[in-house]
Amino acid sequence: MKTTETYHVPVLLNESIDGLDIKPGGIYVDATFGGGGHSREILRRLSDGGRLFSFDQDADAERNIETVAGGGFTFVRSNFRYLKNWMRYYGIDHIDGLLADLGVSSHHFDDAQRGFSFRFDAPLDMRMNKRAGTTAADIVNEYSEERLADVFYLYGELKNARRIAAAIAKARASKRISTTGDMMRAVEALFHRERGKKEAAQLFQALRIEVNHEMDALREMLLGATTLLGPGGRMSVITYHSLEDRIVKNMMKAGNAEGKVEQDFFGRISSPYRLVNNKVIVPGSDEQERNPRSRSAKLRIAEKR
Repeated sequence: MKTTETYHVPVLLNESIDGLDIKPGGIYVDATFGGGGHSREILRRLSDGGRLFSFDQDADAERNIETVAGGGFTFVRSNFRYLKNWMRYYGIDHIDGLLADLGVSSHHFDDAQRGFSFRFDAPLDMRMNKRAGTTAADIVNEYSEERLADVFYLYGELKNARRIAAAIAKARASKRISTTGDMMRAVEALFHRERGKKEAAQLFQALRIEVNHEMDALREMLLGATTLLGPGGRMSVITYHSLEDRIVKNMMKAGNAEGKVEQDFFGRISSPYRLVNNKVIVPGSDEQERNPRSRSAKLRIAEKR
C-alpha cells in the first residue's frame, strides 16, 4: 500500500516554498497537491488566519488529504486550469502565492494500471482524471495519421514522428491498440537501440500531454494566477521538460505564454512579474540521488509587481 511519502516525494521542497516568502496570515494555492508534501510544508508556515487551497483532479491524490486537514485547508477536486473560477466560488479575489510542481508524480509512473509507463503492459489510459475524458488508446486509434504525427512532434519533440505515426496507423488497421504493450510492439523497431528508452519516454510524454491537455491547462492556470496575485505575491513553479518550462519562463518574463515582449518608451520590458531567481534553481546532487525524478527539475520564482 502506498503511503503519502511513497505516493510522491516532493521535489525542491524547501527551495520552492522558501521562494514563496510566506506571510503567516496569507492566502496560498498549491496547484498540484499529489501526496500533499508541499501543502503540508506551506500549512506549517501559516498561522491560524492563513489559508491554503490545494488542487488535484486525481481521485488517488484526494485520499491523501487527511494528512494535511486543518482549519485553513481546502482541497479542490479539480484541474488547476479552473483556478480563477474556483477562487471566485470561494470568495477569494486575491492570493499571496501559488506553487505548482508540474508533470507526473512518481505514483502515476509506478501504478501499472494507469498506463503512464512503458515499463508495464497495461491499459493505454494516461488520464489524470479517471472519471472523464479521452484515453491514450482512443487517441492512437482514432486520430488521423497526420494528427498523430503532429502530437508526437510538438509534444514529444520526436524527429521521426511521421514514421512512428505511420507504424501506429498500420498496426491499428489489423487490431485495436489497447495496451502499452500493443503500442510498444507497433513502434519499437523505429527506436534507436542506444536511445530507445529516451524516445519511448518522449512518445509516452506526448500522448500524456495530449490526453490531459496539459499545455492549455498550464496556460490558463498561469493567466489565472497572474490575475489573482496581489502586488508582492509570489509564483513558484517546478517544471520537468522544455515545453512547460518555456511557457513558465515566458509568462514570468513577458506576462504571456508566447513570450511576446512589450516595451515602454524607454525600451524597458513591461511585465507583471519581477524574476526572483534570474537563473533556474535545480536540485543538488544529494536530492538527485535520493529522488531520480528530480534530475530534470527546474524551479522558477517570480514576484508580482
